[in-house]
Amino acid sequence: MKSKCASALRVGAANRKTSMARKFVFPFAVITALVALPAVANADVVTDWDRTMVAALETGPTPPPPAARVAAIVQSSVFDAVNGIARRYTPVHVPPVGPRGASQAAAAAGAAHEALVALFPAPAEQAVLGQQLADTVAQLSATDDQPSIAQGLAWGKTVADQILAWRATDGFSTAPPPYTPSGLIGRWAPTPPLFQTAPQFMQFATMTPFAIASPAQFLPGPPPSLTSARYARDFNEVEAVGSASSTLRTPYEGQTAAFWQSDTPAAMWNRVADDLDEQRGGSLLHSARVLALMNLALADATIAIWNAKNTYDRWRPVTAIAEAGLDGNPYTTPMSGWTPLLVTPAFQEYPAAHPGVSDAAASVLASSTGRTPRSS
Repeated sequence: MKSKCASALRVGAANRKTSMARKFVFPFAVITALVALPAVANADVVTDWDRTMVAALETGPTPPPPAARVAAIVQSSVFDAVNGIARRYTPVHVPPVGPRGASQAAAAAGAAHEALVALFPAPAEQAVLGQQLADTVAQLSATDDQPSIAQGLAWGKTVADQILAWRATDGFSTAPPPYTPSGLIGRWAPTPPLFQTAPQFMQFATMTPFAIASPAQFLPGPPPSLTSARYARDFNEVEAVGSASSTLRTPYEGQTAAFWQSDTPAAMWNRVADDLDEQRGGSLLHSARVLALMNLALADATIAIWNAKNTYDRWRPVTAIAEAGLDGNPYTTPMSGWTPLLVTPAFQEYPAAHPGVSDAAASVLASSTGRTPRSS
């Protein structure tokens, strides 16, 4: 399990974008109105509950880094519950000692439900999740006997409780260290419209990973020097193409930017994984394993990227363009009043998160289908 996650993360780390011109299309802002996809009636229990998880992420909505953590917890729970009965693969965390003869589908549902009710305590969410569990049990009763279902549900709950206890001390709830903007050229500064005095999600920079050795295991090289030709080229492209009033940006580029802003990577890639699974018609164990691998890779990529963001503390284009007269590069020019197409998220620029975590997720899915992901 860990070796596959590490392999996927290596691809993501090697392929992260350094071009600011590309990064403006991958903001991390979260919109407040998102449409949840309903569960597919004929999908297996694993994908049904994965879609339920995506709907829960969007009800809040849950911001992208926490969403990645939630998805990894839920899908680790589901996989370890199913694998604990099948006893075929190395577990994520819980030893495979599930009761023989227990329903694997019930175990998957029990684990997903237990993890989700712990992570989404709002009464409305609790009601939806309770009804989903009742529907799953009713569906399973047509094929599985009641003792098998009861054993599976109990085992799944036990597994999820152990996963939740494991991640309760991962640093997510730990207050990050105090942060004061340095005021140095090239370093992060508060950005409009909120001008928050500290970057968001700083705790992810030091959070305990799920599978990789440390948050800094895949630390990329630094961003281009402010005085370099590469920086000037990227700067001028972002200034021209990325502005709210740009006449050079094509409609497709604008639509692409809006698409990547519209949802979290966890929600996007879990939908892709569910669609692929339904097309292939894989086994319950295979579905659970692929979702666990993908979400572990996505969560650890998030941790690794936030570690890099906080290591380099790079300013955003909205700051860089306003302060261009101070960057020491003769080929950059400040533009007063420049605004980006999309609202600037309140954390550091480099490295870009959406493409980094997406490479990790795509690499796992490509591996599960025997295909090589196309470099972006």
